[in-house]
Amino acid sequence: MKRLRLVRWSGPALQARPLTRRRPPFLETKRCQHEAAAAVDEPQPQPRPPQRSLPCPPPSRANSSAKLAALHARLSLPQRVPIETLARVLISPTADPNPAYNNSALSYLGRCIINYHVLEYLVCKWPRLPIAILYETLRAYAGDESLHEVCKRWGVEAAAAPGEEVDSGLLQWKPEAVKPSEAWWGYLRPDAERSASFRRGISSRIVLDDDFGDVIEEPSGDIDAEYDRLYSRAYASVVQATVGAIYSHCGREAAKSFITSHILSRNFDPSVLFAFKLPTREISLLCAREGFQPPVARLESETGRVSRTPVYVVAIYSGQEKLGEGAGPSLDIARRKACMVSLKAWYLYSPGNKVRVPSDMLEEEAKPWTAPHIDIGEVI
Repeated sequence: MKRLRLVRWSGPALQARPLTRRRPPFLETKRCQHEAAAAVDEPQPQPRPPQRSLPCPPPSRANSSAKLAALHARLSLPQRVPIETLARVLISPTADPNPAYNNSALSYLGRCIINYHVLEYLVCKWPRLPIAILYETLRAYAGDESLHEVCKRWGVEAAAAPGEEVDSGLLQWKPEAVKPSEAWWGYLRPDAERSASFRRGISSRIVLDDDFGDVIEEPSGDIDAEYDRLYSRAYASVVQATVGAIYSHCGREAAKSFITSHILSRNFDPSVLFAFKLPTREISLLCAREGFQPPVARLESETGRVSRTPVYVVAIYSGQEKLGEGAGPSLDIARRKACMVSLKAWYLYSPGNKVRVPSDMLEEEAKPWTAPHIDIGEVI
């Protein structure tokens, strides 16, 4: 092992360095000729990013809304339906596009349930209604305009504009059109743009169109022209979403009872929807189809034949059975009115108000099912 020679390490390497004490940092000062120079050296605070506001009130504020509590009590909703779900019912997809917070899923479920119960009630109560009249009657009970009136009677009010600061008990919506999606019931017709006067048959209306037999169209850009329709659709979605929420939390029986109380309890006379073009021909074809004797018009009574206001009463007979009668200022008008009354008496046949529907068989200890009489359809 070699021995180190200290001669090589002599010099500055072995000289002792003077011990210097560093001043504390709070005693160090820096002189500047101008105040701006000192300001540059100071650390600047980092700016916080702006917080993004929510499109609608958060669900945590639902418990503090007096409007929601009043609506929950006014509708006599079960306690199983939480107040947060009722707040979600009032949020339209136009206000919040997130399906986890709007009522799109609940309204789709509720629309299917409402249309099912209303349609089975109509078919069992008026089994001879023509399909076109059945569509309009279904619209009168479950259409957007009818559900809009139901929602207004509940006391639901709409906010001027959706936002985080708005009360959770107000309807959140914006006048914006929603594009058709796969969740809609129906198809876009390829011949809609080709010809506006293209004839649509009943079969194509059942297969291709929506629940009410209307053509599904792409939303137009003119919001002002469709404001009333969008306004009614936003309110109708509240009723549909409420039924969907009751079905999700309380089951089928509670949803059916709610529909019966708020929708089917409304009175509507489908006789105002009929408009016959050839009533005399149609009553003749009806009697021939059903095997009845040919209809015959007979004058029952008259008054003022030579006056300015004569009145004739004409009745339609099939053999010895009287089908209907009508009055008019002339024999021809009275005969046509009698044919219309006879046709309405046939189409508006009803076994009664308390009719059994297929959904009644889902109840426990239900009686055996007796199928109602379903007619083969309209004559013309």
